[in-house]
Amino acid sequence: MSILTEKIKPSATLSINTKANELKKNGINVISYAVGEPDFDTPKHIKDAAIGKISEGKTKYTPTGGIPELKDEISKKFKTDNNIDYSADEIFVSAGAKITIYETLLSLINPGDEVIIIEPYWVSYPEIVILCSGIPKFVKTDENFEINIAEVEKAITSKTKVIIINSPSNPTGAIINERTMREIADIAIKHNLHIISDEIYEKITYGNFKPFSIGALPEMKERTITVNGFSKSYAMTGWRLGYVGAPKDIINEMKKVEMQTVSCLPYFIQYAGVVALQSSQDCVEEMRKKFEERRNYVVRRAKEIFYCNVPDGAFYIFPNHSKYEKDSIKFSGFLLEKAKVAVVPGIAFGDSGEGHIRISYATSMENLKDGFDAIEDALKKI
Repeated sequence: MSILTEKIKPSATLSINTKANELKKNGINVISYAVGEPDFDTPKHIKDAAIGKISEGKTKYTPTGGIPELKDEISKKFKTDNNIDYSADEIFVSAGAKITIYETLLSLINPGDEVIIIEPYWVSYPEIVILCSGIPKFVKTDENFEINIAEVEKAITSKTKVIIINSPSNPTGAIINERTMREIADIAIKHNLHIISDEIYEKITYGNFKPFSIGALPEMKERTITVNGFSKSYAMTGWRLGYVGAPKDIINEMKKVEMQTVSCLPYFIQYAGVVALQSSQDCVEEMRKKFEERRNYVVRRAKEIFYCNVPDGAFYIFPNHSKYEKDSIKFSGFLLEKAKVAVVPGIAFGDSGEGHIRISYATSMENLKDGFDAIEDALKKI
């Protein structure tokens, strides 16, 4: 087997969800809080748009990096929502946000280069860095999941090329505030670094908390790769439609990778993205409101059992369970065995995630109630 692939681990979140599904197939009723996927159906007008284009025969190859009409809509979206003026040739569309991060890093780093990742992190970041022959360097946040800028700067060496940030965060739901974004920008400019800003959860925020795009800051557009997509905001996870805004020279390198791997995306999927952006955003707001209702419920229930921060965005809570068991793998196994509830152990998100579990509330209120009832009952028997 390849030395490179032997270095990487399977996705913990997908592995746990697969295990939960296997138990269900064997007749065991398991409630899964493991996967980060909206339980809503893709809005009808978006599905109809794709079906219409299939019926019209729009099933041939498309331009690598995205069809012009989708790139135009993404350009408008960046200006309106993020205050970043990306032209069409500074936009790149591919098969989900994950592959765009991979293509970005392939375009930016050389073997042995270092990439700073903020803990707790999305499980795929370090594995993607390793696949690109880079070295992930980790910086821990405080107990409220806030970034310590001094620790970030301390982690920078002559080999550092990129910092990856994710706001709102998977797994914590934390949002990086504007002051911290400006401090990260100052560091990037000072040390001539690129920033990969993963903003896939930007539409799922609560209260007065709104994400701030670091690429909108002075001198940052030319060193920022802004990552986004349709999976979370429009319940389009299986469509695999993601995009980035970035300097043209980086986009051109990403295109070369895409040409020799993915080639292009189906027209009908990209056209669905056009309609999603052009149409009323009421469907996005309706889903966000339901997520907020669920967040409020699970935070209340979790605080009765664990220590739990209130997430400002995304659809996860990341409670601390260490008063019961410090080892998150053991605790997750206990919940699966005794409560028949699948969660993701915090250690999957970095060393600072130990003692925590990630619970996705992208599921029905009935599942949330039944699952938390089962967790409470199981913990009473410890």
